[in-house]
Amino acid sequence: MERNNEKEKKMKILCLHGFRTSGNFLQKQLSKWDPSIFAPHDFHMDFPDGLYPAAGKSDIEAIFPPPYFEWFQFNMDFTEYTNLEECISYLCEYIKSKGPFDGLLGFSQGATLSALLLGYQTQGKVLKEHPPMKLFVSISGTKFKDPSLCEVAYKDPIKVKSVHFVGAKDWLRLPSEELATAFDNPLIIRHPQGHTVPRLNEETVEKLQKWSREILFQSNGNGNATFDDDKHGTMVNGEVKVEMTKKLDGGDLQDSGSIA
Repeated sequence: MERNNEKEKKMKILCLHGFRTSGNFLQKQLSKWDPSIFAPHDFHMDFPDGLYPAAGKSDIEAIFPPPYFEWFQFNMDFTEYTNLEECISYLCEYIKSKGPFDGLLGFSQGATLSALLLGYQTQGKVLKEHPPMKLFVSISGTKFKDPSLCEVAYKDPIKVKSVHFVGAKDWLRLPSEELATAFDNPLIIRHPQGHTVPRLNEETVEKLQKWSREILFQSNGNGNATFDDDKHGTMVNGEVKVEMTKKLDGGDLQDSGSIA
């Protein structure tokens, strides 16, 4: 994409990896996406490691080298969390010191955490002096289950342009669907794969290219850019839904099987 004027600048996206993996692993996972979606001359992607070293076995040990990290810990029901407040404080300080950021992207635990931060910012709980985020990409993200968190983070629709990847074989398929309902007019992309950053077919690449370009144009003061629902997919109950029905080759890099 060519720049129209000197005022246009790169958008910064903070990318949070899954449970007991790493920033490098998420970068590797996303490398199977067409680079035009988040073109390097238009977007800067930041891939930090989690705050805590992995406290147990990582499910990617056979396919990607250590070290591995986790953002926080949790019980089996995902209703109690350890070091979550410390993690939120760390990320807010990271965003303020390394930013400002224009959006968040996350996989599994990283997406779940990103959505919480966006909800908290909407409610004025965190990042009060930071500009509102413009975009969010959730891959296998979920809501937190603790009512004390839900009553704040998901109290009102989060008005951030969001894309939610939902895998037909993902064990977090239904929780991923539920997270999308927390956002205003989400773009939902369904794919036939499991708990992974999916490979994208040509149609989906084109939809994401258009989605990211429109956000970039709007960020650079081109307020007339519009989101064409008919070209993105079917609008159902205020949500744009895209089906990836084309079967794709295997070999996807998987994340931890935990709620990461």
